[in-house]
Amino acid sequence: MALLLTGQWGAAEAARWLQVLQQAMPAEQWLIDAPRDAAEAAAIEMAVVANPPPGRLQGLPNLRLIQSLWAGVDRLLADPTLPAGVPLARMVDPAMNEAMAQTALWAVLALHRGFFDVQAQQAQRLWRQPAQCRAAEWRVLVLGLGELGGRVAAALLSQGYTVEGWSRSPRQVPGVQCCSGAELVGALARADTVINLLPLTDQTRGFFDAQRLALFKPGASLINLARGAHVIDADLLAALDAGQLRRAVLDVFHQEPLAAEHPFWSHAGVTVLPHTAAQTDPRSAAAVVAANLQALRAGRPLAHRVEAVRGY
Repeated sequence: MALLLTGQWGAAEAARWLQVLQQAMPAEQWLIDAPRDAAEAAAIEMAVVANPPPGRLQGLPNLRLIQSLWAGVDRLLADPTLPAGVPLARMVDPAMNEAMAQTALWAVLALHRGFFDVQAQQAQRLWRQPAQCRAAEWRVLVLGLGELGGRVAAALLSQGYTVEGWSRSPRQVPGVQCCSGAELVGALARADTVINLLPLTDQTRGFFDAQRLALFKPGASLINLARGAHVIDADLLAALDAGQLRRAVLDVFHQEPLAAEHPFWSHAGVTVLPHTAAQTDPRSAAAVVAANLQALRAGRPLAHRVEAVRGY
C-alpha cells in the first residue's frame, strides 16, 4: 500500500514535508500530488493533505483515511468532492499548541500593560507611562476550549490572569471559569480581552458582527487567532471607531495575504499579524501522522477524527 501527499503549497514546502514524513515513516511508499495511473490510485491507503485542490482525492478506491496537516478543516469539509465515508482527521500538533499559547500570552500582556499604546507613542517621542493593574485584575475570555483553547487558557493562568472560557457545549478546564451556550452574553460583558479560538462552522461564520461586538465590555479588545471569516470586517472597524473596542489583534483574514488597500493596515486600533500566530511544525506533526497510520492499521480509534456534522 502507498501514502499520498498532496496540497496547495510551493515546491519547497512540499519537499520539506516529504522529507520529515519519510524520516518518520521510512518503510512507507509515498506518491506525490496525484497517482499517475489506476494501479497507483488503487494502492493509496492514506492521503496526507494540506488543503488539496477540489477533486484531488476522487478515484482512490482503497482510501481509508484523510489526514490533514492543518488544524482547521473547514476548507476540506466545504469540498463537495471529498470522498464520502472516509474518515478525516485534523492535525493537533503539540508544538503548534505551544506556539499559539506564546502568541496569545504576548498579545494579552501587550494589551494589559498598554505596550501597543507605548509603541505608538515612540513615533511621537512621548514619554507617558500607562496605568498598570495586576494580572489577576485583567479578565481574559477564551472562546473555544479544545486543544488550542485549553493550552492557551493554561498559559494565561500560569501568569496570574483571571481566565474564563466559553464553548458551545459544557466543558471543564482546571482553574478556568467555564461557561457555555447563552452564558456568552455575560462572559463578553466581563472580559477585558477576548481571544477567539473557535472552529469555523456554519454557526460561527460571521460570529463577530455588530450585534455581538456591542456585547463586549466597553474598551475591551479582541484577539482573533482562528479564522478571518469569524469577523465581519466593517462591523469590527465601526466598533473600534466608536470606542466600543480598544484594539483588535488579528492574525487571520478573509483574504490572505491581506489586500494592500484594506483599512486594517492603517487603522490605529488594529495590529496585523501575517497568519503567523502558530504554524504547524513538520517534525512533531509527522509523528502525529505516523501514529494515526499505525492506529488505522491496528484497528484502534483514530486521534482527532473530525465529525462532519459539527464541522471539527
